[in-house]
Amino acid sequence: MIGVLVLSIAPARLYFEQTAEVARLERQAAALERTNQALSARADELRDDAFLERLARQCLGMVKPGEVAFVVVPKEGAPAPPPEC
Repeated sequence: MIGVLVLSIAPARLYFEQTAEVARLERQAAALERTNQALSARADELRDDAFLERLARQCLGMVKPGEVAFVVVPKEGAPAPPPEC
């Protein structure tokens, strides 16, 4: 009886370790899936011509031929925060 108990300790410990590892890997897979979805959404944004034009205008200061760009400089105080790029 005691021999059976002693011999069952190692497999039981291995089972619990593997269960914990499976749970950790499932959490990691879920996190990677969320990251993948966010990157996919960003890739879709970057395929949109209107979005790219907005980025070029706001972040790079680009204008179309014939347009004139103006920069508003405050008299005093902190300058306006840069656009989110």
